[in-house]
Amino acid sequence: MTEPLTASDIQAIRRGFERVSARGWGVALGVLSAVGLFLATVVLVIKGGPDAGAHLGLLSNFFPGFDISWSGAVIGAIYAALVGYGAGWLTGASYNFFIERGK
Repeated sequence: MTEPLTASDIQAIRRGFERVSARGWGVALGVLSAVGLFLATVVLVIKGGPDAGAHLGLLSNFFPGFDISWSGAVIGAIYAALVGYGAGWLTGASYNFFIERGK
């Protein structure tokens, strides 16, 4: 097993590591977005007050059913996971497209 790598072996290794997993990017960004929005909402629910989360509450314009409450935290996390997955998948797919195109 001490044979040196050929040029085609090296090229195959490079090709294997150039591409990214679009699904992996989607899952990672989806989970990160969901956890982030969930925690931000929960912190505001616990904080309370008459005007808690006025700015974060504006997400209800894009995420129907979202508000600064415990149920809103779950609803927002679901929306954020879907949007995050889409953004991550699009990032990975775009990266792979341009990598292939640049060869």
